[in-house]
Amino acid sequence: MQETNLITDIRSTVIQNRCISRDVSIITLHCPEIAINAKPGNFVNVKINSSTQPLLRRPFSIHHVEGPNIDIMVKSVGCGTALFCNAPEGSSVMVLGPLGNCFNLEKNRFDTAVLVSGGIGTAPMRFLETTLAKYGKKVVNLIGGRSAEDLLTGNLSNCRVSTDDGSEGFRGTVVELLGNTLPDFEKDSSIKVFACGPTPMLKALARFCRERNLACELSLESVMGCGIGICYGCSVEINGPDGGKRTILLCREGPVIDAELLVE
Repeated sequence: MQETNLITDIRSTVIQNRCISRDVSIITLHCPEIAINAKPGNFVNVKINSSTQPLLRRPFSIHHVEGPNIDIMVKSVGCGTALFCNAPEGSSVMVLGPLGNCFNLEKNRFDTAVLVSGGIGTAPMRFLETTLAKYGKKVVNLIGGRSAEDLLTGNLSNCRVSTDDGSEGFRGTVVELLGNTLPDFEKDSSIKVFACGPTPMLKALARFCRERNLACELSLESVMGCGIGICYGCSVEINGPDGGKRTILLCREGPVIDAELLVE
């Protein structure tokens, strides 16, 4: 994983706001200073409005970069994200970024990238996929959800899906889908797994990859008040090098970590 050092806090205009499901929107922001420095896995911390409600910023993975604009995927889960999902085009927000580290695409040689997403975990995957394509990597997307309406596959290619209720694709979890399809990927290429989603899914995936000696990186989710390591709101315990545990700030040493570091 690599860190990004050039961080800016800018007022950004909402260029486009489009709803892609019952509670998820893709919001395009004009912020060239962030777009030019962004790498797959980075996130931004957004101040939704100028009032004190909501007080804290909200973190969002960078979903896509195109020229001076970035896309972020926003799920309405509370007052802050609900306000943001309804932000009109032409309005402005304060955007701090790019923040955090990024997926490691240059080391650990691999031919095929398997991108494993659960629900809103597809948020960083479009940016990751387009960058992998520039490196000449084959990309497979495995996407899971509780039901068909929870699957977010837009603008992703070579998708295989799973649902807990069997309403679309493979019936079961996305980790079970990976186990079912892994032999197809391993026939003629070395693979690396990249993932984002709810913590229980990531823990199951980390265990799966450790048992099979598969390289795997995880993008973790956390509440982040400041995004730069001041508030200590995103502390996460990980496995240490000596067999013990240590604590990191996800905004500084994450959100991407090696699956070997995830505490079960």
